[in-house]
Amino acid sequence: MNYGRKVLLARFALIVGAIALLELLCRTGVINPLTLLAPSAMAAAMVQVIASGQVTSDIIRTFSTVAIAFAASVVVGIAAGALLHAIPRLRRAMDPLLASYYAMPFFVFYPVLVAFFGLNAMPLIAIGFAAAMVAMLISTLNGLDRVPPVMLKVARMHRLGRLRTLFLVVVPAAAPSLMTGTKLALAYAFISIIAGEFILSGKGLGYQIAYAYNSFDNRTMYGLMLFVLLVVTVMNSLLHVWEQRLLRRRSRA
Repeated sequence: MNYGRKVLLARFALIVGAIALLELLCRTGVINPLTLLAPSAMAAAMVQVIASGQVTSDIIRTFSTVAIAFAASVVVGIAAGALLHAIPRLRRAMDPLLASYYAMPFFVFYPVLVAFFGLNAMPLIAIGFAAAMVAMLISTLNGLDRVPPVMLKVARMHRLGRLRTLFLVVVPAAAPSLMTGTKLALAYAFISIIAGEFILSGKGLGYQIAYAYNSFDNRTMYGLMLFVLLVVTVMNSLLHVWEQRLLRRRSRA
């Protein structure tokens, strides 16, 4: 058994063990069921709530909002990172702002965004985009910084054009950092939009979780929380698998 498979099995065993321990503590009454439901009860509540169809429109709204914010943040983040990398003077001017960017509370701009875009999904999309884009930008800069100069010299020696150098040399060399940025952008988009719906919105999964919390409906609240957790975990795992394939392909090359 190789090292990677051992790590995967150890990670799986740790997760299963933690879930089993939590189930035991909840079922024996050590943890008050009014405070936390057992994992099996959460799963049953999730299936019941999703199957009822009462949150279908909220699921569509949340996921579409996240998808738009995530896609825009990846595209703009890569483009902005490439631009800053190509203009060192501009990058030096922006470095202090990027270093302190996440100290800024994005939600304080919600009233301004509502004034610009109105009471629709656009303010939340803007918040998700603002949270995710800079993570993609920074990862793009890190990836471009790590492209070996010798590879660019070899490309020039073979008289490759800019586009061929970009797709055959730069992108493969920067791919691991770009994948890291993609995973971070997805996480930041989900976190900011779910939190925005929880605090600011009247629709979406975040709103439904907040409504269930305020109504003391623990089954619905934990069921929806488990659903969001599973979706994000699956999506992040798929990106991780893709990243590992890129790394293996790069090592073979």
